[in-house]
Amino acid sequence: MTGGTAGQVAAALGFSIAVRIAYCKDAQVEGPGQSRSGVESAAMMPADTANTAGLDTSRLPENAYRPLGAGETYVPVVPPKAALAEATGRSVLWGLFLCIIFTLASAYSGLKVGQVMEASIPISILAIGLARVYKRRFTLLENVILTGIGGTSGAVVAGAVFTLPALYILNLDPHPVQTILICLAGGCLGVLFLIPLRRYFVREMHGQLPYPEATAITEVLVTGEKGGSQAKLLLQATGIALVYDFFLTTFQVWKEYVDLQFLPAVKSLGEKARMVTSFDAQVFILGLGYVMGLRSSMILVAGGLLSNFVLVPLIWMIGSHISDAAVYPGTIPIAQMTAVQIFRGYVRFIGVGAIATAGIFGIIKSLRVVAGSFSIALKAFRKGEGADVFERTDRDVPVVTILLGVVVATVAIAAFFSRLPGISVSTLAVGVGMTLVFSFFFASVAANAIATTARNPVSGMTMLTIIISSVVLLKFGVSGQTGMFFVMAIAGMVCTALSVSGQTITDLKTGYWLGSTPAAQERVKFLGVLASSLAAGIAIVILAQAFQFGEAIPGDVRTVLPAPQASIMKALVQGFMSQQPVAYLLFGVGAMVAVMMEMLKVPALTFALGMYLPLELNLPALVGGALAHYVDRRADKTGGESGRATRERGVIIASGFMAGGALGGMVGAALRLVPWYAEDKIKTPFFDNEPISQTVSIALFTAVCVYLWVVSTKKKA
Repeated sequence: MTGGTAGQVAAALGFSIAVRIAYCKDAQVEGPGQSRSGVESAAMMPADTANTAGLDTSRLPENAYRPLGAGETYVPVVPPKAALAEATGRSVLWGLFLCIIFTLASAYSGLKVGQVMEASIPISILAIGLARVYKRRFTLLENVILTGIGGTSGAVVAGAVFTLPALYILNLDPHPVQTILICLAGGCLGVLFLIPLRRYFVREMHGQLPYPEATAITEVLVTGEKGGSQAKLLLQATGIALVYDFFLTTFQVWKEYVDLQFLPAVKSLGEKARMVTSFDAQVFILGLGYVMGLRSSMILVAGGLLSNFVLVPLIWMIGSHISDAAVYPGTIPIAQMTAVQIFRGYVRFIGVGAIATAGIFGIIKSLRVVAGSFSIALKAFRKGEGADVFERTDRDVPVVTILLGVVVATVAIAAFFSRLPGISVSTLAVGVGMTLVFSFFFASVAANAIATTARNPVSGMTMLTIIISSVVLLKFGVSGQTGMFFVMAIAGMVCTALSVSGQTITDLKTGYWLGSTPAAQERVKFLGVLASSLAAGIAIVILAQAFQFGEAIPGDVRTVLPAPQASIMKALVQGFMSQQPVAYLLFGVGAMVAVMMEMLKVPALTFALGMYLPLELNLPALVGGALAHYVDRRADKTGGESGRATRERGVIIASGFMAGGALGGMVGAALRLVPWYAEDKIKTPFFDNEPISQTVSIALFTAVCVYLWVVSTKKKA
């Protein structure tokens, strides 16, 4: 299915969003000696002319990670009155270059193994190296801009590869311009709808949300500034994690997943009660859990325990007596299902319902701050007092620019949908409305999820979008190929929007800690979205010509790229367009779980994410959270500067683990592009021996934990 004319018109309109917002400047009153607006001069001023006398950019304030006391304020590394170069030509160009490179690499890895490389942490490390190439080094805030632009790649690619290949699997053959527009429209909406939420998630919730990924990026950038022993410690931890996770996930050296199924008692429990789980021994997840902290990681695992050790066995006990018929939404009888199949076929839908309901609670909680921000911004616009309302470090792009961007995006999306055959005006309005509502709603969900666990429930929210969109469009008589294309286009835009929202909140939190100008970060983000959308759209079109997506078609000799998430989305939309029933009961059960968590004053979204994510990904995070708890207790007992150094070393090592794990995954994904690559190219003699291989995995993971504890708590850095 094509739509070249509409696609070109809509793409041009989408392009105008990026360019218009990227270069739109705040209307501000010029102060003495200013020839431009405060944001522009702060962002573009060369480092050697900036007001940086006595500025120490190598240490975070003491209250960076903890809640503020009564009357206490947070002053970032670069204070509001100081001015360092930010959105300079070289920081923007390097950011765009790395954004394109990581987008192309991530597109293939996402289609091949279902994993998109998280680019922000590796790019933050590259930024430190690039800073030393030039005679005038990059400033701390230039590195923030470079990292933010480059990191957009992973977010846009996730939205693209999780949805768009489904159109090719369904033989709908989208026009290349259509694939680019879906990414571009979704990415722009993700940034636009996140901006009003910034103050709530970044400033108002200071110290109450862990922001694991933003913490890692911040520590990398600050440690790069200070150098010395701290930089060596970061590099050491990064190197350990890089080597460890690279070999663990790329070759067959020792088992990544520890399930203890070689023990008779554990195996019997799995076979008779479907009580099964495993442990993903990645150092990356250990570092993630350390930054999350004990409470958040415990809540996350609690959700997983409910799913895997309560709901799965319960469904198995009831359904094991039904051996001759499948119970919808399952496709085979429950009596024939494994624990993993029960989790994916039933329990995950409960998790999706819980996540959606928790997201509603999050929006309700943020409404007051969001409304207040809009109110102040509108008053400032009417009175022409934009320069005096907010400090530099608390200044977003103007609210009128946001509204203009949403209007342009709406027109572009409407032009795109209007070219689909058989679409009435009412159906067009409903489709555009669902795209906007879902994108705004999920922006809050994504921001909360990333701020809490660094994991964005992209696939779950996209599944929910497909389900609701299919049900609504069927009511309007839209089905068949047109209906499937319509639904998947909505899902692609929404998926990209929520993915970009999550990545943007990470950038803005990093900028908040370090003292960036939010408006400068937000403007260049649109350039990153534009570059990544073009690269992702073109990459998918090229890969669709060279490979098959999903499953092999008889007679087609091309190599298959599994595209696992897109295959699931394809099956889902195909089922609904065939007018299969909706599992409302499962969604409702999840909604009630979220309500109970709110009644108990437990973070509902964290618990819901634990229900939805595989438990093996959450258990290592709990180990990291426990280590953080005991390291902090040792620091409290030691007290003074020594205690502060203990905490700092722990966070630096955990950040290094996250950075190294991300780099190891990136190198492993790149190797998969090489024709001669195979997992068994490096294989230990004991790999297939489960007792030995899993024991080695436990021993090595334990050794890494001991390293973190010993180095963090030693008396001298």
